[in-house]
Amino acid sequence: MSGIPLAVLDLVPISSGSTATEALRNSIDLAQQAERFGYARYWFAEHHLNPGVAGTSPAVVLALTASATSTIRLGAGAVQLGHRTALSTVEEFGLIDALHPGRLDLGLGRSGGRPTERTGDAPPATTPVIDGRTPNGLRIPPKFTFQRLRGSPRIALQRRLLQQPGAEAQDYGEQIDDILALLRGDYRSTDGVEAHAIPGEGAEVQVWILGSSGGQSAQVAGRGGLRFAANYHVSPATVLEATEAYRAAFQPSDVLDKPYVSVSADVVVAEDDATARDRATGYGLWVRSIRTAEGAIPFPTPEQARAHPWADADRELVADRVETQFVGSPASVADQLEQLQEATGADELLITTITHRHADRVRSYELLAEEWQCR
Repeated sequence: MSGIPLAVLDLVPISSGSTATEALRNSIDLAQQAERFGYARYWFAEHHLNPGVAGTSPAVVLALTASATSTIRLGAGAVQLGHRTALSTVEEFGLIDALHPGRLDLGLGRSGGRPTERTGDAPPATTPVIDGRTPNGLRIPPKFTFQRLRGSPRIALQRRLLQQPGAEAQDYGEQIDDILALLRGDYRSTDGVEAHAIPGEGAEVQVWILGSSGGQSAQVAGRGGLRFAANYHVSPATVLEATEAYRAAFQPSDVLDKPYVSVSADVVVAEDDATARDRATGYGLWVRSIRTAEGAIPFPTPEQARAHPWADADRELVADRVETQFVGSPASVADQLEQLQEATGADELLITTITHRHADRVRSYELLAEEWQCR
């Protein structure tokens, strides 16, 4: 398993009683530690209007982190293209690449105020799932519907604040094509006018597509011969259809001659199972805040989480995420990650960990890296 790289996905979480300033400093520290532990990549997610998440601009945070690290790859997981242009995206990453060449991953997602991509008419996965398990035992829960979030006034406000009045998002596939053309330096408008992004043109960035289903993101990544990251930690029910749809659509490119997939997992590791479960106690309450559309709350202490009065409807709301979080000792979590890798055929695994105490979060990544390197 040491041949399967581990990477980090960081939301820059704010713990209860803490501040965005401390969260940012903690994330830069964690990136430095992850580099020392041997993680292959460190990605920053993009989220907006969340009281408990400070990662609003991946490009800004990774630029700061690039100056504090030296070898680990850094990137976005992912830039939300629904409220951005191809040019602004290429120019931002071109600026960072100009000072830190060859270290950047440009992860691109369809979201622009929507909580996740729509599954559309993606074909179901061919891997059999019986009683919620793949043949090797990986948990695949029932699909969660995001309809409640799409109708949320807060989500509508987020979209309005992120976009210029009257603006319409460009077709995702076309936007990806424009980004790739600007990076290559061969962009032409429909009437033949050239455009050159300086800096940006010729930047040594790896382009990734992130997706939660077998819909447009997986199709665009496959047809373009690009790297694809599937979100088990966000949408565990659709990870198999996402990876299978990507591979089915894959066409070799100048970048890749065969599919390349990273799969994410939510993880908390401690010296023993009981300690890990205690440190992960706040996760369910945190997920609940996201899925009720109030926005991610500052990550609670175990005591705060245990004091919350849970209704059956709330437990059902977060069940798929809680039961697919990998929590335990280094050996037990590594076993579950091996299971995830085997079921999805992942070439890499992307680990996201949130705990109330920063030291516990760092320790989780350290213990996992040590265990993984022994396999």
